[in-house]
Amino acid sequence: MQEWYQSRALYETINGLLKKRDFDLALQVARGIPDKGIKATSYSKIVVEMAKRGVEYEEALKEAIEAIMELDTDAKIRALMSLAFELINLGKFEDALKLGELIPDVSNRSKIKAEAALKIAERGDIPRALNLINDILDEDVKTWATSMLVNKMSRREE
Repeated sequence: MQEWYQSRALYETINGLLKKRDFDLALQVARGIPDKGIKATSYSKIVVEMAKRGVEYEEALKEAIEAIMELDTDAKIRALMSLAFELINLGKFEDALKLGELIPDVSNRSKIKAEAALKIAERGDIPRALNLINDILDEDVKTWATSMLVNKMSRREE
């Protein structure tokens, strides 16, 4: 229990450092978090904040992935999906898709690919979006993504 409280305190410290944009110190603090779940969450938050600010986050993403891979399967899937969705919303599609490839189950991996494809389509790169959708292995997700893409395209034409 003490480990959790210590980890929470370090997490709150990281939040303060991120507000000051002190990413290097935030990463140092994250490395010392004993609780695996809070550590992974902290790294994810650092990556997202760095991406939002246009700061190079490759090393932070690598450390985030390492921390996430230490989690049990369900927590790992949730953490990978959460970070991938955040990166999709920030337009960091390649990194989101890389995270998606680390997700062990096909359905959730497919959801990441579908969401990335739809955001890419919104930005006008329809051929790339279609290629991503065609690569989706889960047929239900592929059907949903195709339907959403058609809806988006028909609304653009109106």
